[in-house]
Amino acid sequence: MKNKTPGIVKTDPWLRPVESDVVARIDRFKNKLTVIENHSGSLGKFADAYKFLGINYDNKLKGWFYREWAPAAKALFLSGEFNDWDPRSHPLHIIGNGVWEIFLDEKKYGKRFSHGSKIKVWVEADNGFLPRIPAYIRRVVQDEDTKNFSGQLWFGDFDWGGDDFHINPDEQLFIYECHVGMAQEKSGLGTYNEFAGNILPWVKACGYNAIQMMAIQEHPYYGSFGYHVANFFAPSSRFGTPEDLKSLIRKAHDMGIAVIMDIVHSHTVKNVNEGLNMFDGSDTQYFHPGERGVHPQWDSMLFDYGRIEVLQFLLSNVKYWLKEFHFDGFRFDGVGSMMYFHHGNAVIDSPQKYFTDGVEWDAITYLQLANKLAHTVKRTAVTIAEDVTGMPGLAAPVSDGGIGFDYRLGMGIPDFWIKLLKEYKDEDWNIHELWNVMNNRLPGVKTVAYAESHDQALVGDKTLAFWLMDEAMYWHMHVDDQNIVVDRGIALHKLLRLFTISLGGNAYLNFMGNEFGHPEWIDFPREGNNWSYQYARRQWSLPANPELKYKYLAAFDHQMIETIKNNHILADEFATQLNMDEANKTIVFSRRKLVFVFNFHPFNSIPGYILTVPEQGDYRIVLNSDNSAFGGHGRIDESISYPAAFNKELKIWQINLYVTNRTAIVLKKSR
Repeated sequence: MKNKTPGIVKTDPWLRPVESDVVARIDRFKNKLTVIENHSGSLGKFADAYKFLGINYDNKLKGWFYREWAPAAKALFLSGEFNDWDPRSHPLHIIGNGVWEIFLDEKKYGKRFSHGSKIKVWVEADNGFLPRIPAYIRRVVQDEDTKNFSGQLWFGDFDWGGDDFHINPDEQLFIYECHVGMAQEKSGLGTYNEFAGNILPWVKACGYNAIQMMAIQEHPYYGSFGYHVANFFAPSSRFGTPEDLKSLIRKAHDMGIAVIMDIVHSHTVKNVNEGLNMFDGSDTQYFHPGERGVHPQWDSMLFDYGRIEVLQFLLSNVKYWLKEFHFDGFRFDGVGSMMYFHHGNAVIDSPQKYFTDGVEWDAITYLQLANKLAHTVKRTAVTIAEDVTGMPGLAAPVSDGGIGFDYRLGMGIPDFWIKLLKEYKDEDWNIHELWNVMNNRLPGVKTVAYAESHDQALVGDKTLAFWLMDEAMYWHMHVDDQNIVVDRGIALHKLLRLFTISLGGNAYLNFMGNEFGHPEWIDFPREGNNWSYQYARRQWSLPANPELKYKYLAAFDHQMIETIKNNHILADEFATQLNMDEANKTIVFSRRKLVFVFNFHPFNSIPGYILTVPEQGDYRIVLNSDNSAFGGHGRIDESISYPAAFNKELKIWQINLYVTNRTAIVLKKSR
């Protein structure tokens, strides 16, 4: 019997030559799911491994089991403050399938094996007799003096009662990307509690309805931005306790803000002392052997997604964060790197290169399983893929041959803006290229648009504001200081962000502080900067200071979000182009019920500019970037109503208005 044509092939004829490969992708998923169901009964039960492995209390036996999967190890011993760090007094015994176990009776050990005490596991293997941190540990702390990491027993009991928050599937997502540690203005580490008290109210006031939290999983090197994870089940103790994180999430939910976690399953640290590398003495436990197990660009280890125990570890991690911390979804890091042996660093110019040539099938199957699990555990969970390769079906259902994500990141957009600002004069901007980049996405593929994220702010690059204004930001941001560099920068900063949100996708993302044009770069404490926190913080006093121009960008961003949100602009898949005026660098389009007019020209302001509108009626300005409240020149009278006149020759409705240079105007039919 011939297989039915998969959905992604039906909608994309370019994939017809690889239809059999798309079917094979579906079959691999089904086969692996069958293996998992035979193993555990269901995908959900398979992902309950964190309740079996690691340290868990047994209510019947009244004590703690510690279990560890270490198939190549010769012996394991539990050590910690409870036994004065004796490395051999408490051996584990093997119970099968490479799993080791020890039981500690509460009556005997309860006073010392208690909340807050530190532990490690000594592993005797081919690489020696070494102290390690349990793989499923839920809290890891660093000693201030020795700088060594240890596992810590943590038996907190957080009350989630009444937390029934969920993301409405029809809700537009306005995502505030954030990092707890650098979220405060002080020169030092921010905490979960400080973020909840100081930053969540700002996020809410700005109009965003979701936060995307970076650096949650424990990582030994702070400067990795959280992307070199060592302990996957432990929320970073740098910022506080697990209860502090849960309290932050609960407060966000109470404020109507969804919490999306930046989850890192694409790789892990090489560290032997803190991480999973050589845990049981072999290089094949969690990772591929030899060179295949090492990421050449990231200096990190690559998971063996084809191994059942590794799948269980990662899928359990997905379920753990959803169930235990009530996260509302995930942004999966490095998906483009996971899906290919070349890690996305090759030219992909044929459908075969998406399905056969250099493709890591096991990683794709894992991502399909992770998406199915996330949406099974939490029906309204949102999953976002970081991928710039354009993998077909990335955001399509698995049953259609897709990978199952809800959204993909529009990673080409910020790269385009940076390239444009670095390499081209304003008068050389190609408005057709601007339009094409914003609309370069397949129908049915929901995209998170963003003008810049944390990536564009790291040392070696600059934020949009810094590319636009550079050192002028240090000297000319006072409201009474007239400066042509800052004037241009503020005008274009508003235009680029509004152009991105109104055209680039079906959700929007902003990195914290960029809404008000945060100056300078991000540079975490490191030896090269004498371990300084100077550039790993956010200067909230800048937009709060009425004497500085940052307040203008913050005000515009808020009004921009509200305009897009209240008019449900992102619910429409694409905008409708109405006019492309190369001579005046002006683009006009409609989306939903709004008409957007962008004049990118450096100096051409056009009185009585005639433009097409979708239908008859009177139109009024609902957003004007040139408004003085947004740092503009106030050249446009926003009290005027613009009645549409019918052009009999062209059979279209038109209005005329004053379109000033470097200005965006948004109109809405008033009646």
